[in-house]
Amino acid sequence: MVFAPKYRRKVIYKAVRKDLIEIIKKLCKEMRVKIIEGEACPDHIHLLVSIPPYMNIAQFIETLKSKSALMIFDRHANLKYQYGSRNFWCRGYFVDTVGKNAKMI
Repeated sequence: MVFAPKYRRKVIYKAVRKDLIEIIKKLCKEMRVKIIEGEACPDHIHLLVSIPPYMNIAQFIETLKSKSALMIFDRHANLKYQYGSRNFWCRGYFVDTVGKNAKMI
């Protein structure tokens, strides 16, 4: 899955990057989601995760983005002025599956 900060601003670096990685790991652990691989680029996040079958993907992303936004604003109050109204992440996201069998398609 891939998701980005609002307005695709390049804010994920140094202390914000470190805190964001820690927050995402903590939230995934709480929701029992296994992070297989992840990357925090300056203007977006890549995650390869294993979600339990009982959990809806949209529900997981909604929870991850909303809780992480609140936690990042608590740790970095200066970002509130850039993003206003507690919206750190943009509305959309991209999700795809891994391990597709091209012969089946």
